Amino acid sequence: MGQSLKLRPQVLSAPDKPGVYLMRDHKLRVLYIGKANSLKKRLLSYLRSGLSAKTLALIQKVARIEFRITADERMALLLESRLIHEFKPQYNISLKDDKSFPWVEISGEEFPVVRITRKKNNPLSRYLGPYTNAKLLKSVLKVIRLQFPYRSCSRLPQKSCIYHRINLCPGPCLGEVTTAEYRGNIDNIILILKGQVDLLIRKLSKSMQESSQMRDFEAAARKRDQITALSAISSGTDTLIAQNGLDYLGEKLGLRTRPLRIEGFDVSNLSGRQAVGSMVSFYQGRPDKSAYRRYRIKSCLGIDDYKMLAELVRRRYTRLLAENKPLPDLLMIDGGKGHLLTARGELKALNLDIPLISIAKEKENIYVFKQGRAVVVSIKSAPALNLIRRIRDEAHRFALTYHRLLRKKALVGKCRHSP
Repeated sequence: MGQSLKLRPQVLSAPDKPGVYLMRDHKLRVLYIGKANSLKKRLLSYLRSGLSAKTLALIQKVARIEFRITADERMALLLESRLIHEFKPQYNISLKDDKSFPWVEISGEEFPVVRITRKKNNPLSRYLGPYTNAKLLKSVLKVIRLQFPYRSCSRLPQKSCIYHRINLCPGPCLGEVTTAEYRGNIDNIILILKGQVDLLIRKLSKSMQESSQMRDFEAAARKRDQITALSAISSGTDTLIAQNGLDYLGEKLGLRTRPLRIEGFDVSNLSGRQAVGSMVSFYQGRPDKSAYRRYRIKSCLGIDDYKMLAELVRRRYTRLLAENKPLPDLLMIDGGKGHLLTARGELKALNLDIPLISIAKEKENIYVFKQGRAVVVSIKSAPALNLIRRIRDEAHRFALTYHRLLRKKALVGKCRHSP
């Protein structure tokens, strides 16, 4: 208890931010390294009663606690792993030796496979880690792959796979990348996983200048984008994913600006009863729940998705115009060609030219309005596709939740009035 009181001032000074903490003894030797989404909350847990014998033994030896803040918990995961290997703390010994923790394996092939494993059983492979959280590790690799594509298949296929088609694999099976180019990508991935993002940025900056001097502007632009992505990784990976998806959508749909505000619509009904609609709003790729709206369908008594959708669009944008409020940059409909044309007709009646897309339920074809008709547009970017799906699913969830609420209220009302 006395030791806890001594550590309390240091613990209370910890920031309520993600990062890594190092516990040192009176000789400044590192005893333990841990990560947390909130350093303050995690360290406060060491001051509570009911700690294990091992943790109590650790606390008794701690004289000083250091903090290293990161952009998010995923970056803390990488930093934690690197520091554990650097300092080899006594109380992290189970992490270093226990093979049940996830590792990143880079195979020893000409075009190495990058994957997560819990067994280090291939002498030809290189292993990075271990890491304390498999879910966070998968999230880190997902973001890295956006700018540094790699192979994940156990055997090279005979034809292009889905990862190549959405630009997450450079296509060694098709001969679209040289061994040297691919190895360079792998080296960059290793630097990121070792927590050496700043070193990689310096390396790419130098290479970008060299490419520019050689007038290889395409290569220079690619490295510039990678530097921007790495900076975003250092400041938060969710921001990077959202920006990539929005930029791609804007370019693919021919928009004048990035679609910062996207509104999505869906309808829900049961045999035509309690028909409702929803409008969800995403800003910079993230839900803006304060802007969500739900509607009871008034003009349609039967089952007619088109009439219900028309009512939603008409009511939503008639009100925005009347209140002189800003319009969205993109409107998304859950449905196919007919739904797209229905929404288009309502916008035209209001003299609005809001960019519009729809996503069909079965094959997830994405439609846009071009030259007077609905046509399929090819969206190959994983972040853009995921964003569209997320908006579609959120609109469906919000409409279904409201529909269930009304059904519950109706049922309760019947019970109250029953004899």
